[in-house]
Amino acid sequence: MPENKKPVAEEPVMAGNFIHDIIEEEIAEGGRCEGKKVHTRFPPEPNGYLHIGHAKAICIDFGTAEKYKGICNLRMDDTNPTKEDVEYVDAIKEDIHWLGFDWEDRFYYASEYFDDMYNYAVELIKKGLAYVCELTPEQMRENRGDLSTPAKSPYRDRPIEESLDLFERMKNGEFEDGKMTLRAKIDLASGNFNMRDPVIYRINRLKHHRTGDKWCIYPMYDFAHPIEDAMEGITHSLCSLEFEDHRPLYDWVVNNTSVPSKPRQIEFARLGINNTVMSKRKLRTLVEQNYVSGWDDPRMPTLCGLRRRGYTPKSIRNFCDRIGVSKVNSIVEYSFLEHCLREDLNESARRVMAVINPVKLVITNYPEGMTEEFKVENNPNRPEDGERTITFSRECYIEAEDFMEEPIKGYQRLYPGNEVRLKSTYIVRCTGCKKDENNKVVEVYAEYDPATRGGNTPDGRKVRGTIHWVDANNCAEAEVRLYDSLFTVPDPDTGDKNFLDYLSENSLKVIENCKIEKSVENVEAPMSFQFMRLGYFCVDNKDSKPGNLVFNRSVSLKDGFKKK
Repeated sequence: MPENKKPVAEEPVMAGNFIHDIIEEEIAEGGRCEGKKVHTRFPPEPNGYLHIGHAKAICIDFGTAEKYKGICNLRMDDTNPTKEDVEYVDAIKEDIHWLGFDWEDRFYYASEYFDDMYNYAVELIKKGLAYVCELTPEQMRENRGDLSTPAKSPYRDRPIEESLDLFERMKNGEFEDGKMTLRAKIDLASGNFNMRDPVIYRINRLKHHRTGDKWCIYPMYDFAHPIEDAMEGITHSLCSLEFEDHRPLYDWVVNNTSVPSKPRQIEFARLGINNTVMSKRKLRTLVEQNYVSGWDDPRMPTLCGLRRRGYTPKSIRNFCDRIGVSKVNSIVEYSFLEHCLREDLNESARRVMAVINPVKLVITNYPEGMTEEFKVENNPNRPEDGERTITFSRECYIEAEDFMEEPIKGYQRLYPGNEVRLKSTYIVRCTGCKKDENNKVVEVYAEYDPATRGGNTPDGRKVRGTIHWVDANNCAEAEVRLYDSLFTVPDPDTGDKNFLDYLSENSLKVIENCKIEKSVENVEAPMSFQFMRLGYFCVDNKDSKPGNLVFNRSVSLKDGFKKK
């Protein structure tokens, strides 16, 4: 069992769906699984990092097992050594634990079953249900036929003993890559092209990250997967909708080999979400061609990228639960994912004041050298989080946009003659400003009213604006990274253009020398805060450290999701 398991408390219970309807029928009296423990699996390929689409599958696989007090395996589907790496295995484990799920001692590799798969392939040959074919990939495509024309293979009636001999010689490395394949003997005229004698083994001389050079032939996914499920006693093999047309082949393998159990495959619609891409190949392109800083770049839809941006396990699990489980593909708005995060952070994140575009505010009638302390609540939604102490003195920092020398209509913040309240302290009246040689405002001047301390307004006057601030004499500095969509269009994965043509030049803005309350100068990831009036921000889990703070904006305060 992994040592760094970090379960998440109080996670949402998975809502009912059509998969659960099937399971409840099958575990009922007289059902296919009567008396059995519901047993699912999550089988990622270790050839990249998990993304938000995988989170949906994780929640379905592990969540379904939890709902029925069953068990869920984690299995690395490492049948294709082309891009597989132990780095991805470790990252997958970390992401699943981060979401709050665990597989205990049920961790497997598909490669553990290579000997079994080979033996089951031999069994099919002996039954006359598989044969060695020497068509090249190009010839196979030319001979696959169409809906009115059957596929062809001149090797289909090859004698069983000859196929057995050639298959063993394939295993022993006597033939070059692509020279031969092993094909299942099913139906060359099938309307489902996956059943037109599909390839179940191919020659591929690549070093495997676990088995090394032991094998030079590898099973195809459609042959390997049902065997893996059957070997592990999986009762319900839950997978995405693109495998629906492959289910007849899944069942054919299970029914025509002597595997120890008979799992059932059930398909659900995969997650589609706008303003991003979720193809591993395209995500790898973004990483390898340095369009992003890595798999954990906060603009990426990967779970490690979302974690670095400040997304919480609870927000992602809530998102996955609330979008539901369907048999129909659809696109979910990215703004709904943000909405789920905003809901969680509104309840859990501490409030602090930070100024990301600072200009100095000098309170000219405040005594020089004097400092006051104020108690402010950490989170109005969680009284148990208590209070913190902030200091106030003659010089503060405010946001540059909170002052206008010539205000526009409706502007309620600082301008000459106007009053605002500095959050939790005093009402101040603006008296003017100072500019540099480029006509840029470098200082704003105001006078405070001592009678308005801590929210008092003894004369009952109305002050419409309240702005945040930090004490210029007692604050920390930080770098703030403002993230936006990586793409300029909602659907970068469609159309005639390359998805890279839609990359945004404004997806990241880095602001240095931001000012923040002194109380956060030693915080570490994964702490998240609401910067008052600015949004939700988290401590960057890679670059931030005490004395060199880096915050990532997780999500703005304004909710862009429109509830229907």
